[in-house]
Amino acid sequence: MARRVAVIGAGMTRFVRRAKETSRELAFGASRMALDSCGLSLNDIDCVVHGTAPDAFDGFHMKGEYLSDGSGAFRKPYLRCYVGGGTGVFAPIQGWMHVASGLFDTCLVVCEEKMSSCQPHPQGAFNSIFDHTTERPLGPNLLWIFALEMNRYMNAYGISQRDIAGVSVKNKKNALDHPAAQVAKETTVEEVLASEVLAWPVHRLMVSPVSDGAAAVILAGEEKARRLTDRPVWIQGVGWDLDTSYWTNRDLAYPQYVENAARRAYRMAGVREPRKEIHLAEPYDPFAYKELHHLEGLLLSEKGKAPEDLARGRFDREKGELPTCPSGGLMGVGNPIAAAGLMKICELFWQLRGEAGKRQVPGKPERGLAQAWGDLMQVGTVVVMGIK
Repeated sequence: MARRVAVIGAGMTRFVRRAKETSRELAFGASRMALDSCGLSLNDIDCVVHGTAPDAFDGFHMKGEYLSDGSGAFRKPYLRCYVGGGTGVFAPIQGWMHVASGLFDTCLVVCEEKMSSCQPHPQGAFNSIFDHTTERPLGPNLLWIFALEMNRYMNAYGISQRDIAGVSVKNKKNALDHPAAQVAKETTVEEVLASEVLAWPVHRLMVSPVSDGAAAVILAGEEKARRLTDRPVWIQGVGWDLDTSYWTNRDLAYPQYVENAARRAYRMAGVREPRKEIHLAEPYDPFAYKELHHLEGLLLSEKGKAPEDLARGRFDREKGELPTCPSGGLMGVGNPIAAAGLMKICELFWQLRGEAGKRQVPGKPERGLAQAWGDLMQVGTVVVMGIK
């Protein structure tokens, strides 16, 4: 039987465009903060898991090896993983496996991304990942593929752009209280809808920014965790799922891969009624509609009903029944792709320990969920965390 694993420390850099720091330095900065937060040094770490984008994103070969010393992996067992935007939640799942197996007592999980160094733009790398025969001749890029998905979601359930714009308003406002936020601001639905249309129906203020940044957490087995802290936050359940990479072969109205991953995580965590037993959620929100889309896949809203839940304040940080993205999410804090999901794991750690400062969700939440999504819109990764 797998032993229990806890998060005992967390740290993250600011999410901004950076001209000076290398991705190695970003990884080191987040790792150092995570270690300091629980009073450990690299000598106390048994292994390292590093989540980072493909070599083409940062423009150099053997990126995992280049980053290994920056993430504290010198002369330690080291794993590099990547599943697109899903990486930031998949990497701690990999770390959980290392510790839950009994092979290691502690694991440093660090994820970083330096998107601004991808030339001429991250889309330049994305254009080469589609099928060379059936998809690439269409000249796809992520913006217009996600516009297709948003359009399908809207048409399937009678959702308007105005319904979706509220996510941008909520998350950007929440991010005003996050010290690492890149694009926090007070805005309105009208301002979101008046912003430039990038690919209809996606407006600029419905899209997360190009970001550089890193996040890290320290994992420990139960015996070690109880010796090191009196407030461990337990990883109660994990799940992941991979759908077909051919986005033309799926009904884009519903993220089935997220539901599959969530059901695995809920089963492991003993969650039978997610809407009652999950007290806060950090769903993946690189586009405004995706938070709503993913909340439905996570079984936290009925299909097509997440916009109604948003409108009635159910996801509000201060007064909502289910606060979502209390951090500000990717729409407010920023979106360094591989690190984005791990930022959400960090947020759950701080929220469940009551250490989120002005972002703190009221009512002493006991269980939260982080979810990320990536590759070609078909990877779902979910972690359930709690204080018991």
